[in-house]
Amino acid sequence: MDDFTKRRIQKILNTYTENAIPEELKSQIKMGYKMRGNNVTLFQERQAFRSEDWVQLPYAQFRLVENVWKVYWQDSKGKWHFVDDIKPSENFEALLEIVDQGHDGMFER
Repeated sequence: MDDFTKRRIQKILNTYTENAIPEELKSQIKMGYKMRGNNVTLFQERQAFRSEDWVQLPYAQFRLVENVWKVYWQDSKGKWHFVDDIKPSENFEALLEIVDQGHDGMFER
């Protein structure tokens, strides 16, 4: 991912993660993302049971492959799988919107 694309995606996701959780729930749930190479992983953070620690729960991943974004979901064993009924697109924001809306329960937060 080139620097321009990386900065653009960071700006989009900074706004998204800041506004994804209602203000009254922000002390209990946080949203975040990680960028590694051409992959962007969205996660939710919650406080661990009987602990002060927060745990990250990844729920969607975007991969930039040959200038198009593809969406992946994570199974219970931590393995990522391509979502074949979401068409790869150059439009990152459109795919983020699909994930944000849950895609028929696949990306419940």
